[in-house]
Amino acid sequence: MMREGLLWYDDNPGRDLAEKIGPAVRRYRKKFGVAPNVCYVHASTLAAVSEPGGNGHEREVGGVLVASLPSVLRHHFWLGREERGRRRGAANPKKG
Repeated sequence: MMREGLLWYDDNPGRDLAEKIGPAVRRYRKKFGVAPNVCYVHASTLAAVSEPGGNGHEREVGGVLVASLPSVLRHHFWLGREERGRRRGAANPKKG
């Protein structure tokens, strides 16, 4: 679960995913003192990125996991820190 985050907007069609996330990561680091490890985007953002062997649902950009989340609007990037395996939308382990 992300406790604090940074919402970034970039609709420039001339920049690729890394060029859009890079400034957002730098701003996050400056604001919070640590680098983010996750960035949630609209599904169309990842669908537009063609990568051999990619699953279209997530990828890594500069050490940041980029994953789609239905509640994130197009051209928005929601950055933060989460424990690995505790991402939003990940299945919750059964208690018991």
